[in-house]
Amino acid sequence: MNRIGNEFNKLVNRSLDRHVRLAVTGLSRAGKTAFITSLINQLMHVSTNPRLPLFTAVRDGHLLGAKRVPQLDLHVPKFAYDEGMNALLSTPPAWPDPTRDVSQTRLALRYKPQKGPMKLLQDTATLYLDIVDYPGEWLLDLPLLDMNFIEWSAQQAKLMKGQREALAQDWLTLGAELDPFAPADEAQIEAISKAFTDYLYACKSEGGLHWVQPGRFVLPGELAGAPVLQFFPFAWLQHYSEAELVQADEHSNFAMLAQRYKYYQQHVVKAFYRDHFSKFDRQIILVDCLQPLNAGPESFNDMRQALDQLMQSFKYGRSSLMRRLFSPRIDKVLFAATKADHVTPEQHPNLVSLLQQLVNEAWQTASFEGIKMDCVSLSSIQATEPGFVSYHGQQMPALRGHTLDEQPQTIYPGEVPRRLPNENYWEQNGFDFVNFRPLAQQNDEPLPHIRMDKALEYLLGDKLQ
Repeated sequence: MNRIGNEFNKLVNRSLDRHVRLAVTGLSRAGKTAFITSLINQLMHVSTNPRLPLFTAVRDGHLLGAKRVPQLDLHVPKFAYDEGMNALLSTPPAWPDPTRDVSQTRLALRYKPQKGPMKLLQDTATLYLDIVDYPGEWLLDLPLLDMNFIEWSAQQAKLMKGQREALAQDWLTLGAELDPFAPADEAQIEAISKAFTDYLYACKSEGGLHWVQPGRFVLPGELAGAPVLQFFPFAWLQHYSEAELVQADEHSNFAMLAQRYKYYQQHVVKAFYRDHFSKFDRQIILVDCLQPLNAGPESFNDMRQALDQLMQSFKYGRSSLMRRLFSPRIDKVLFAATKADHVTPEQHPNLVSLLQQLVNEAWQTASFEGIKMDCVSLSSIQATEPGFVSYHGQQMPALRGHTLDEQPQTIYPGEVPRRLPNENYWEQNGFDFVNFRPLAQQNDEPLPHIRMDKALEYLLGDKLQ
């Protein structure tokens, strides 16, 4: 009965436009946990100490207050807001621990309706906001549904060059010893799979790379250690004909790899889109453009490829894979260039322009499908203070803050390119991106931010009218 009641409540709230399910995602280190922590914190302060001048409902006094309420999806872990705030309020302040699985929180927003049937029916109304946090790496798996095991293996083999090939040496050496036609050796496959997973972790941690497939291998959640995550692309296709691989015995090593890949497609990738993605109303995708700029051309171009893969989730045309499988209903997507406080203010327009270049193709597709998209630069939780320093008799823009090891620093990080940089950018320009710890916070004040109000206006403004 509880389940029926929950579904009925969802239906009633949707019929009155009183329920929004917001998805928050982004590639690694983009700041998802910081964004959600700040979003909750800003809304919780609207009745006492608002700092959201660009959020119309707050500026005009229509949003009366917000509070956390129990979520309806009891099987989804709760977002660790209190733990995040404890980290930010500690001495010295620290960033919240990143989440490594799907998490959720629900807010009730009390407001005064300004138009429509709600204004005629009641003086105040409640908008229920479900915020769902999930790893962007999981979105990178959607294209797997359109590839069989051999096609995916061929794609991954093409990536084996430069930094990736160097990081993959242990896996490639172990995997070369596998006889695809021999009886399935689960222990050998598990060992090679571990080497492949270690390679994917190295791509993220050492190489600053973002395009890692399968995404659950590096963020397994509840699947850690399960056989469904013990396979790898067969990167030695050139030594065999496709016909003999397809006809391999069903109990062979190759058949076991193909079977596990197919199980992953159907029971992990498709299940995520069916159970979560297809139910979202609004989406914000957080992108850290600065770290890849700092790391060099290979890291930056890899981020571009990862974003291209991620964009597959927003191709909603009638013939698209998403439409055929899941019928998504997202009507607004916001791309946010995070860590805007890590560059000087006059570089913020360049940061937005660069992000627009990165997502241009997806923007055009989404526009054709009737999905609204926008780009913004923001800092969910401000970590620096902008100002000026005297240099050779001239005033130069600079940032002041504390690094993660508590060293005070005043720097000018450099100029953010307005357009996608070519290879010469890294030879001719210096960009010194520094990771700062958060500014010291007061527990009775909202977290300092840059343009969180603009993001809230875009994502929720029309629902609070």
